[in-house]
Amino acid sequence: MKIFHCDHCGQLLFFENSRCVNCGHALAYLPELQRIASLEPTDDGQWRSPLAEAAGREYRLCQNYEDENVCNWAVPADDPHTFCESCRTTLVIPALTVAGHKEAWFQLETAKRRLFYSLMNLGLHVRSRSDDPEHGLGFQFLAADAPGDAPVMTGHDDGLITINLAEADDAKREEARLALGEPYRTVLGHFRHEIGHYFWDRLVKDSADLEDFRALFGDERRDYEAALKEHYAAGVANWQEPNWQENFVSAYASSHPWEDWAETWAHYLHMADALETARACGLTLAPAREDEPSLDAEKIPAAEEATVNEMVRDWVALTYVLNNLNRSLGLSDAYPFVLSPVVIEKLEFVHKLIVKASAAPPVEAEESGLGVAAEPA
Repeated sequence: MKIFHCDHCGQLLFFENSRCVNCGHALAYLPELQRIASLEPTDDGQWRSPLAEAAGREYRLCQNYEDENVCNWAVPADDPHTFCESCRTTLVIPALTVAGHKEAWFQLETAKRRLFYSLMNLGLHVRSRSDDPEHGLGFQFLAADAPGDAPVMTGHDDGLITINLAEADDAKREEARLALGEPYRTVLGHFRHEIGHYFWDRLVKDSADLEDFRALFGDERRDYEAALKEHYAAGVANWQEPNWQENFVSAYASSHPWEDWAETWAHYLHMADALETARACGLTLAPAREDEPSLDAEKIPAAEEATVNEMVRDWVALTYVLNNLNRSLGLSDAYPFVLSPVVIEKLEFVHKLIVKASAAPPVEAEESGLGVAAEPA
């Protein structure tokens, strides 16, 4: 994530801010400029930004910003969509008359916008199902509200991603994490994992890279339901078995090649985003001992320009400090994983496909459902 500042007063801003806490100006994220900008209302009911690169442009607030205050993105005034690029992929929201549902929906949309920021930053502009019924992406946020309701399973099915609203409840998510023996479970992590399944369909399935995928991750034609049933039957024992770390980034990744891909994809996004933040913050690590990991913000390459070995080098240094800081505060490791040589090879495969997809010609990108990146001013 980049670091943002108010264009009026210089106040530090976060990606989720909708108003500057210092000068009070209304704010919105402008995706095509990758900037959080202040907005001023125009006489015709639109909004205008004082940024030089936004000169001559007018905007509307995303409908979820205008009506529900669960978004902070703007849409170009001439865009036919009333929702922003992230919100337009939400097909089903929970019943907002139920206590706590709107707050949970807000958390899910917030995490999804961070996901979309990452995808756009990597050159992967996803099309919604309304724009592309065959290959587009859609989300449904569901809750089991009443006794007897069928449980909601978070997952992906042919471009439709379901997220259980309970994942936005910290207590319930922690309960699930412990019950399943998972060292890490976050709302954003769910989005990064499930979008990995979507991109397997877009980038690997029926592609020239399928056999290379099978050589690394295994044969995805293996019975998926039976594999997951076997994995969950073993329970916490999966996590306690040390051998999985030699070939997989997580115990869950060992359940099936599709899950291995999705877990590896999610970890690639973890790395790309956190390293971008470290670079934007100017983070430098200069330990007293030369044998400890070091980091120089000026030498952290952007994900699209880096090799995976460079990313892993910087990632090891960053997580070494993050985990030690967390332990100093009495918290669990921020990144409780180990990247073995086999896992690094899988990350290299993900990296290669992302770079190739981001460089795809417009027609090829549209046919795959990835959309076309807007040209910045």
